[in-house]
Amino acid sequence: QVQLVESGGGLVQPGGSLRLSCTASGSIFRINAMGWYRQAPGKEREVVATITDGTTTNYADSVMGRFTISRDNAKNTVFLRMNSLKAEETAVYYCNAHITTLPVRMDFELWGQGTQVTVSS
Repeated sequence: QVQLVESGGGLVQPGGSLRLSCTASGSIFRINAMGWYRQAPGKEREVVATITDGTTTNYADSVMGRFTISRDNAKNTVFLRMNSLKAEETAVYYCNAHITTLPVRMDFELWGQGTQVTVSS
């Protein structure tokens, strides 16, 4: 069984910073693309940033230049560094990963349980 566990959410003031982490565990052959999504109350889930199994990254226009996605392949972990946070970015942030499992090599898309980020003074 493979799962994603997120951490790092919390309360931060506008203009502040947070770093989210998401670690995959279980019978993993390979982790392909990983990403972060968010869902604010009353809104649809939206992509924030993605990273391939190499180093290619993509960001939502609204976070470009403020957020940085990275990954530590040795630790099966993806990070999201968020700077200059805005109140409207209050949401539940979800980790996403495309994983090839063991012993049978099957591809799955997994989601973490979500971590709350609240930006408020």
